[in-house]
Amino acid sequence: MFGASLCVTFSVIGQTATITGVILDEENRPIRDVNIQEGPRGTTSDASGFYFLEVKADEAISVSFSHISHQLIELRDLILTTNQVFGFNPVMKASVIQIDSVEVSALGERTVAGITNLSPEIAQKIPGANAGIENLLKLLPGVFSNNELSTQFGVRGGNYDENLVYVNDIQVYRPFLLRSGQQEGFSFVNSNMVESLYFSPGGFQAKYGDKLSSVLDIKYKTPTRFALQAEASLLGLNTTLETVSQNRKFSTLTGFRYRNNSLLLNSQQTRANFNPIFVDLQSFFTYRVTSRFHLHFLGNLDLNEYRNSPVSRQTNFGTISNPLALQIFYLGREENTFTTALGAVKADIYSSDDLSLKFSSSLYHTTEEEYSDVVAQYELGEIETDLGSGSLGEVTSSRGIGSQYNRSRNDLDALIHRVSHRGELRRNKTQLSWGLSYTYEDVRDQIRESEFIDSAGFFIRPPREEFINNQPGEPFETPLVAYNGISARNKTQTYRYAAYLQLGNRSVTGPNRLLYNFGVRAQLWSLRANDSEQNTQFIVSPRAQISLRPDWKDDIVFRLSTGIYQQPPLYRELRNAEGMIVPDVKAQKAFHFVLGSEQSFRIWGRPFNLRSEVYYKNLWDVNTYTLEDVRIRYVANNDARAYAYGADLRLFGAFVPGTESWVSLGFLKTEENWDNRGYISRPTDQRFKAAVLFQDYIPNIPNLKMYLNLVYSTGVPGGSPSYTDPYNFQNRLRDYKRADLGISHIFVDENHSFPDGHWLHSFRELQLGFEIFNLFNNQNSITNTWVRDVDSKNEFAVPNFMTSRILNVKLLVRF
Repeated sequence: MFGASLCVTFSVIGQTATITGVILDEENRPIRDVNIQEGPRGTTSDASGFYFLEVKADEAISVSFSHISHQLIELRDLILTTNQVFGFNPVMKASVIQIDSVEVSALGERTVAGITNLSPEIAQKIPGANAGIENLLKLLPGVFSNNELSTQFGVRGGNYDENLVYVNDIQVYRPFLLRSGQQEGFSFVNSNMVESLYFSPGGFQAKYGDKLSSVLDIKYKTPTRFALQAEASLLGLNTTLETVSQNRKFSTLTGFRYRNNSLLLNSQQTRANFNPIFVDLQSFFTYRVTSRFHLHFLGNLDLNEYRNSPVSRQTNFGTISNPLALQIFYLGREENTFTTALGAVKADIYSSDDLSLKFSSSLYHTTEEEYSDVVAQYELGEIETDLGSGSLGEVTSSRGIGSQYNRSRNDLDALIHRVSHRGELRRNKTQLSWGLSYTYEDVRDQIRESEFIDSAGFFIRPPREEFINNQPGEPFETPLVAYNGISARNKTQTYRYAAYLQLGNRSVTGPNRLLYNFGVRAQLWSLRANDSEQNTQFIVSPRAQISLRPDWKDDIVFRLSTGIYQQPPLYRELRNAEGMIVPDVKAQKAFHFVLGSEQSFRIWGRPFNLRSEVYYKNLWDVNTYTLEDVRIRYVANNDARAYAYGADLRLFGAFVPGTESWVSLGFLKTEENWDNRGYISRPTDQRFKAAVLFQDYIPNIPNLKMYLNLVYSTGVPGGSPSYTDPYNFQNRLRDYKRADLGISHIFVDENHSFPDGHWLHSFRELQLGFEIFNLFNNQNSITNTWVRDVDSKNEFAVPNFMTSRILNVKLLVRF
């Protein structure tokens, strides 16, 4: 029914975008009663110069600003996407006629940086077990994730630690000790507070920080009117409050989120008593001291409490000819608490129309506790496959019996203070940007982990030389020790000084348009670990982006991005597998080469874009790691080289009138060479990925909407047992396949309101719907559990399956 609308070509009334801002004169005074006109739509500015105009979306428009005492300003060929908010703050002059042309599309100024612009509204509406910005990113080519319980993602062969995230120019972090997607509550980014969203999967500008893979650049809203939104589902509650003062100088944006993942966790194969509670409070305040001096405050308090008492688990695996089952009975409890807080103050100074200066100071603090005592008694056996048997699917004979005791007492306290300055100077078509920053990191960590294994009544010691048992020829007197044991206490202090300088220009060569950006970053950092001598290192990273828009009949842009990208180690990269700090770990280094094109065209009278990129990354001084769910364990030795290459393709546009959908395809190959032993696949070597985001509605009932996202990706390496050589274990997890469906009915929105006296009149928006996660109930696995077989002495890789099909109900109210 929904798909039938693909064949219908008609316009949908009410698909709009918004233009808003403040109009000033040459003396920086607000101008009232400016007439702003777009076709039949119009408005006027108030006493503070503020205006707010809804315009048509997804087509070229012209907007005029006129006043009896000032000269005309026009915006020509303006293209805005549905529900996009475009800020424009013109300065009206009284002496000369000025006509300004602005083009806002995928082929505008941002193409020089190779940045993907995504709609925050789509992020709020598409279904997903962890709905939000990251859920949207996982539908892009080149973005790796096989864990719907986690908001973490890897990009083009990188891991979760290689991504930069900024919110209003403030760099944000995630907890250090997270080891499982089950323990995650929220990402920092509250999707209901987002105004704009930009993502670069590689080859990004020098103004962004020192990471190897990607940049996610978020801008929060500056409210223009009062609004209250509440969203409730079986997974939790999300409320957002927007306020603005009467003189429009002070605005507040506050979001509160509560989530309980019991619905998701209870769909897994492990039966347990779950009590996960995640609470997040976030605020963004703006005070316009003058039209050219703005103060901002960003605050966040996040509490994750994960309580788990596992009971039992049965996982059937193996082949049709040799089916096996793992049965586990648990005793014990996990208790994890992650409390993080961020406070940031930012000042924006617009000295003139050409010069802007930004100063910010942020403080991030996290306290993390990870306590667990879990005893697991397991049986590995063959299962009954006779369809006529009453014990079908039950274990019939045992091939291995044992027990395992896991204990952890981990505490971490981290403080990160950052002070930064950014500046930007524009002269005609040239832009000069610079920045300076100082960061202080203080991390104190106590890690105590142990794993004891008993198999068939025999205590198993680590397979090291000192535990070789030569009985009865030699007496065996070694003590009982944990099969895996880590005990360490660390304290690190890091001082980082970073700077960047970049120059951008837009030039016209004949009928062609050339855009370029050349920049360089530098960082000096000093590390003192566990009262050892201070270790100092220095890096320089040149970067460049070039974009050419030829004067062809087809609207197309070609883009080249390249540069050196280096990642100085944060705390986790300094800690080796034994939990000890290695202070002389160097920055990991990568050379990026990205060649792409972006073509804009119209089909069925609607806008479409085709974006394609090929990329190559050469990495050296690589700090190898293993990936266990979302926990990364580094070797901390910089003894490897690696590479990644691939191709990404994304076709997006209005497949259905008034909506945005896309199809993305990605191919990737990434391998690493440990100490010249030869190349093997990296843990994120996801060879092929296909993803679809599709929005639709019933033509005769346009308020009944559907949101569908599909993901298919080939399996990644499944890891290796403890004390084994990863070169001997290159088996892969099964392919990842997932479909999430959401259907909602819009009772009230900006295009469907009710008159005074009706009970729905007070609502600005009211939606009710349901979501089905994992629509086809695919069994996806995230890692392997390695179990010994007493008979064959082999270790079997038992997949740890993710969530199954789940139904969720969702209600959205906005006043």
